[in-house]
Amino acid sequence: MTADKMKKFDLNIEKILENWETHHAIREIIANALDEQIMTKTKEVEIYKHGKSWFVRDFGRGIKYTHLTQNENQEKLMNPNVIGKFGIGLKDALATFDRKGIIVTANSKHSKITIIKSAKEGFKDIITLHAIIGEPTDSEFIGTEFELTGVTDKDVEEAKKLFLKFSGETVSETTKQGQVVKRIGNCGNIYINGVKVAEEENFLFSYNITALTASIKKALNRERTNVGRSAYTDSIKKILLSCKTKEVAEILAKDLTNITLGTAHDELTWIDVQEHSVKILNQKGKYLFVTSSEAMHHPDMIDQAKNSGHEIITIPDNLKYKIQGLKDLAGNPIVDIGQFVSIYNDSFDFTFIEPDKLNEKEKAIYKLTPKIIELFGGQPKKVKAIKISSTMRKDFFADVETLGCWDEKTNSVVLSRKTLKNVEEYSGTLIHELIHAKTGYDDVTRAFESSLTESIGDLCRQILDK
Repeated sequence: MTADKMKKFDLNIEKILENWETHHAIREIIANALDEQIMTKTKEVEIYKHGKSWFVRDFGRGIKYTHLTQNENQEKLMNPNVIGKFGIGLKDALATFDRKGIIVTANSKHSKITIIKSAKEGFKDIITLHAIIGEPTDSEFIGTEFELTGVTDKDVEEAKKLFLKFSGETVSETTKQGQVVKRIGNCGNIYINGVKVAEEENFLFSYNITALTASIKKALNRERTNVGRSAYTDSIKKILLSCKTKEVAEILAKDLTNITLGTAHDELTWIDVQEHSVKILNQKGKYLFVTSSEAMHHPDMIDQAKNSGHEIITIPDNLKYKIQGLKDLAGNPIVDIGQFVSIYNDSFDFTFIEPDKLNEKEKAIYKLTPKIIELFGGQPKKVKAIKISSTMRKDFFADVETLGCWDEKTNSVVLSRKTLKNVEEYSGTLIHELIHAKTGYDDVTRAFESSLTESIGDLCRQILDK
């Protein structure tokens, strides 16, 4: 190639990134290739070694010398899936290669570009980095091929690790905000459009942010490294809160149990993420969400839940109050301790006994029912029947055996056959459950205790008056 067909182009690099290593420069070449692939929808980028040189090739439109003049490329700025801005990263990479003694050649159908140090035009005492723009080797060449001579295999591998595409990490779920990525190694990686910008030692997942916010754009410096957590926290929260898969939710839920131990990952410090993982799990399977204290104090309930096919998920106390009364993503009530008892009660089948099947002593006590109700002040309108059952559902919150209950599903007061041993136990249990039916109050509440006291007082007044 003759000298007159070559053009010398001053790169006008004002500031050299002295802390860049070779793999940072290779990263920029790979990033530009991947961006071109995305914008042109051409085939996969190739990264390979031939002889003593490494090659990075895309199959796009081919590099031009004008790409070395631009600080920003409007086409890239308009495309939300790319991260680069032609000119900035490329020139930094070329300067780094020169500083490291690496020979660079960029081939396309437009030109062949190499770099040299030369005197600045009009200032022979100032030596700057120039690009030599020569005639193309192949005018039919497709895409751009960078040849790097002097880089090591390790340099290339380190550069590839900075991309999700080559990291070996796999995507667990994709949302509109970005992707949850299955972490490999001892820390989570933060990617922006597939390029690594930060590491998080105590993150449960890696993340690829694809919807760039103003704070992220502002934080993306020339080096694309050490982007602070404050810039991407909101984006990661949005990714997690957009997730719907059981796989992600189960990993989050498993880590919930580590909160009380102080070993949970940082994502689990976000209460809205905790709540969302519960909603996903509740929709996807049979789970019971309880605190460690609830599990310890109600072992019978835990056993009943396990026997009925529920998996127990231990949650922190603040999450317990957060999910009370909430519904999952499909509109189903979240199964906490209260909801489980309600489900258990609704599904329990009593073994009712007809009065004529009772023994003589039991019949005599049962026949006192109308008189007991009269002393109580009459049968509440909502009570349709007084029934006897040989089986009773458990009261998971009481330490004593269940002898009676108000069954709202059938509008019946159900009493255990065991109460018919004597009048005192039968009448006391009957009145107790009639108060539940009349007031709707639960046991061990101030309102129920007040109603019980009032009924006892009224009963005593009637007896004394007589």
